[in-house]
Amino acid sequence: MSLETPAAGLAITPEAPIASRAPRAMPARGHELRLMWRNTRMVVLCVLSAALYAAILVPFKVIPLIPGATEMRPANAIPVVCSLLFGPAAGWGSAIGNMIGDFFGGVGPGDIFGFFGNLAYGYIPYKLCRELPAPAPLPAVRTLPALIRYAGGWLRLSFRYVAACLSASVLCADLVGWGDNLLVLRPFWVLGNIIIFNNMLAACVLGPLLLAAVYPRVRAAHLLYSDVMPEARPRPKPLRMAGLALLLAGETSAWLSGNLISLGYWAPHFLPVGFAHTPYNRAVAVVVSPLVILAYLGMLLL
Repeated sequence: MSLETPAAGLAITPEAPIASRAPRAMPARGHELRLMWRNTRMVVLCVLSAALYAAILVPFKVIPLIPGATEMRPANAIPVVCSLLFGPAAGWGSAIGNMIGDFFGGVGPGDIFGFFGNLAYGYIPYKLCRELPAPAPLPAVRTLPALIRYAGGWLRLSFRYVAACLSASVLCADLVGWGDNLLVLRPFWVLGNIIIFNNMLAACVLGPLLLAAVYPRVRAAHLLYSDVMPEARPRPKPLRMAGLALLLAGETSAWLSGNLISLGYWAPHFLPVGFAHTPYNRAVAVVVSPLVILAYLGMLLL
């Protein structure tokens, strides 16, 4: 018998026999990114997410934006959609699917940073949105206050979705741009900006259309992460708030400082004089590295 969340479990009345009660999953210890590998259905959803992502990535390898680095990627809507459906399974699926796609565009040491960047891109939307609430139906009596409340509900939902996608895109861009900079392949600003553009374009244009089509069906089939992995419980709120603060502060500071230094607009005075010359890779490494680590730590605390 499959486990169900308390909200979707059997209705219990005082007269109901003990045998009819749905078993309640005990909270498991450990981080959900590790615990999900013990759940067969979550592993299947991870494979599904990776396969979908790679299958759409590969055909667009022939439309490069930066040859050997990145290309037009409408597939970037898939990690966000799968994240809101399958939770941590989509994080690993995004990382693995991106790695598979990289095999068709040239494999290099920078792909290691792409792996962890796409893990963050497929994981953060789920953590910041947790579960999309169903928007209120159009009011039967269409008075002005009722329509304003209806529009406000949609605006709040849209803002939450866009903010989650932006946060995921910025950390992904930070990691890949920082990694390319460490390997002296490209300045931080190149991939540190184009990845955000690529991710947000796909997530904001294609993501809502895909979610509107598949989210109700997946929820009705009880295949949301909350149905498949009910033993995963949210962390205590103070810990999640601390993680969110670290994530936003770290990724924003890393993106700003990486761009300013790599473009030559800021030369940190606390660094040796030799660090203040093009290609600025050493200055970016010193300043951005702790900020990226701080942001990733915040993500894991969410």
